[in-house]
Amino acid sequence: MKSFALFLVVICGMGGLGQKLKPKKRSNGEEINFRTKTKDICTMSMSGDEEIKLRIECKSQSMSYWCEFTGKPSVCRAFRNNPKMYWNQIAVELRKLPHACESTPVLKTTMCQKAPTEAVMKQIAAGVEPEDLANQDKSVQKTSTSMRGEGKSSVKKTGKPPILPLIKPTQHGQGSENETEAMKLAREHCWESLHGFCSYIIGIFRG
Repeated sequence: MKSFALFLVVICGMGGLGQKLKPKKRSNGEEINFRTKTKDICTMSMSGDEEIKLRIECKSQSMSYWCEFTGKPSVCRAFRNNPKMYWNQIAVELRKLPHACESTPVLKTTMCQKAPTEAVMKQIAAGVEPEDLANQDKSVQKTSTSMRGEGKSSVKKTGKPPILPLIKPTQHGQGSENETEAMKLAREHCWESLHGFCSYIIGIFRG
């Protein structure tokens, strides 16, 4: 009986040891939402293992912008013990700024101040997209699509493109004189694009 109780104690002790040695789950792949000092709505996401890439995407009233950072915070012992607190500290610092990507060449935290320089997250890329330009591109694309749709609709209804009225040929002699006179009056009183049609109508009345 005593040997069985001792066996249980040993098993429980090994289980507790295994639990202590189990590494904490990293925050890789998680997203943190925050707002800057000027109320820009931002999202930061992390990817990678040893060398981590941090991407920040923000939207303000006039534009959307983004930036990316890279570094090896895993060389910092405090980060390995609690990566979630590390990213939360970065988010807290970004909340104090009017713009999350300007004037931020590096991102530092208090918990890794004494870590090697390679632990610091350094900015590697950034971009800006004005909202009015994006909306203008969408409007142009929508108008172009609408015009194409109207063209297809008109052909679909009639089954064939519109046919212009045909002008009957006039006889020679007096008909030719009437045609010349009609064309002259058409040029004087009608738009240039309607000369042929006006000449035909005038020729009918004069003929």
